[in-house]
Amino acid sequence: MTSHQLPLLNRMSVYLHDIPLSQAQARLREALQESNLWRTLGAEEIRLDENALGRVAAEPIWAEISSPHYHASAMDGFAVRAVDTVGAQPSAPVMLYTGPQAQYVDTGDPLPEWANAVIPIENVESLDENDQITKEIRKPKSIRIRASVAPWAHVRPLGEDIVATQLVLPAGHILKPADLGAIAAAGHQTIRVARKPKVAILPTGTELVPIGSKLKAGDILEYNSLVLAAQIKQMGGEPTRYPITVDDFDLICEQVAEAAKTHDLVLLNAGSSAGAEDFSSRVVEKLGTLLVHGVAVRPGHPVILGTINLGHQTMDNVPIIGVPGYPVSAALTIDIFVEPVIAKWLGRRPLELPTETAILTRKLVSPAGDDDFVRVVVGKVGQKLLAAPLSRGAGVITSLVQADGLALIPSGTQGMEAGEEIQVRLYRSKVEIEKTILAIGSHDLTLDLIAQFLAEHDRRLASANVGSQGGLVALRRGEAHVAGSHLLDPQNGEYNISYIRQYMPDIPVKVVALVGRDQGLIVKKGNPKGIQTLKDLTNPKVQFVNRQRGAGTRVLLDYHLNLMTISSDSIAGYNQEEYTHLGVAAAVASGRADCGLGVAAAAQALDLDFIPLFQERYDLVIPKQFAEDDLLAPLFDLLVDVRFRESVSKLKGYDVSVMGNVILED
Repeated sequence: MTSHQLPLLNRMSVYLHDIPLSQAQARLREALQESNLWRTLGAEEIRLDENALGRVAAEPIWAEISSPHYHASAMDGFAVRAVDTVGAQPSAPVMLYTGPQAQYVDTGDPLPEWANAVIPIENVESLDENDQITKEIRKPKSIRIRASVAPWAHVRPLGEDIVATQLVLPAGHILKPADLGAIAAAGHQTIRVARKPKVAILPTGTELVPIGSKLKAGDILEYNSLVLAAQIKQMGGEPTRYPITVDDFDLICEQVAEAAKTHDLVLLNAGSSAGAEDFSSRVVEKLGTLLVHGVAVRPGHPVILGTINLGHQTMDNVPIIGVPGYPVSAALTIDIFVEPVIAKWLGRRPLELPTETAILTRKLVSPAGDDDFVRVVVGKVGQKLLAAPLSRGAGVITSLVQADGLALIPSGTQGMEAGEEIQVRLYRSKVEIEKTILAIGSHDLTLDLIAQFLAEHDRRLASANVGSQGGLVALRRGEAHVAGSHLLDPQNGEYNISYIRQYMPDIPVKVVALVGRDQGLIVKKGNPKGIQTLKDLTNPKVQFVNRQRGAGTRVLLDYHLNLMTISSDSIAGYNQEEYTHLGVAAAVASGRADCGLGVAAAAQALDLDFIPLFQERYDLVIPKQFAEDDLLAPLFDLLVDVRFRESVSKLKGYDVSVMGNVILED
């Protein structure tokens, strides 16, 4: 007997390990089929009003009446018999008498039974009893026309739009605004729509606290249920967010059992690793059947699939999904497992994102045994569609906000090289992507301000932080429109020029100064370790956090360490790297480090102290072909915008006097 043939209650021991995504989806579908739940759940009749928008038609909608249900005038004018107008010419007009030959009609009026055409009012001369032109339009004695009309000209014949008994919309159609009008025109006042699946969302964890709580160390804001509920609602379901349940096994079991009585699906948002706090799988085992414990997908390994049994029959099963606690994993779990189920329950097709082939901007390493989902920003540079990977941390919810699409590195692939083609499921339209300025290079806080101001000018800035050198390499490969750079040349003290010659020797560029800024040591409030200079970094009690190789800040640090003959080996934490100034500040604020080199604004953002050491210039490097393109025109306008300059000048340690200065133009 195969595992497929085993009764559900006997399969549990088969599934207690990671399995491929396709198998996990198949097992969930199989369980729903055996419970007679792989179908439309039901229908309800609702009023035809704006609340029907977005609902799914539960059955075909047939026209009860025709639209229009009579022959209607399409113009203000005179209803006539087309045959009576034959021969009318500018030099040989035809006269028609009102009553037997012509009758005035407004737009939408029914035609007299004898009429089959309408002459627009502007093509008619109204005549009085003496055959003279009169201003009386509606009831003249006669009319004179100078052109004939064809039968049914300027008429909306009966059934022109809808004919009674015809199909207006098929079952499974998601209702749009125009659909509501068509249904009303077809004679309906109510409509039968698929019942919304009811989904219970249960967040669990002693460390969780509600949104708005005053946070202390160890507290975690519970916002996963908010995101999951919004996803369910967007998919057409009806979510219920339960209060946080502490890590108490019996209490969680009680809550799950209660939720299963009134909902079609239960989402248990709790840890599901193999540790002591693994309540999800134990809850499912106690209340029903565990189908899957772990899926070979990244992010989202610890997914649990099962059923809760409310009675003694398979028909009494309610599906339950143990959703990982990390936000990105949780959101992806809903997309992968819940969306297809809700689509089936509503009787609609699963949502399909448009897919495009893009070129990967940097190398990605992937576990060979997992389906690896990667969030990317997407931009069109020249004729190439490019995908720049975002941070891959399962807890980095901002990567969901920034993502333009989702790429998949399939199981069996250990990664992809920069320059390889990859399929991307797009979250944004092609129009949005074509208006996107792709910036790859050094991080600076002004990039967020640029993004905000550009949004007001029908442009979008998508940025990826790879360091100054990485940005220049991206420009050389044609993978970005602009790169932020602040690379100091130790030979002459100049910024960026020599590096541009090195990395982009044959590419004409325009280099524009964005800001001058202070670089210095970001330290804890009150500077408890008394750090003042780079020499203090050699103190074994001082833990440093660095920027990544290729970052301009790293180059600046190494330059000054060399001048001071300080070995990097003498600095604890020199090899601990962050990709942004805010990342450095966060490391200091969290206690992972005592200090790090960064900009003053980053220290100010997290209420840290700042010890200024150096001043530098941060430039925008732009290939000439893009500098002259309309896409970037709003960016150059921004550099002379008074409001933008004022916003940047409010950032601590920033000098806008250099903004817009052309440093180099080949």
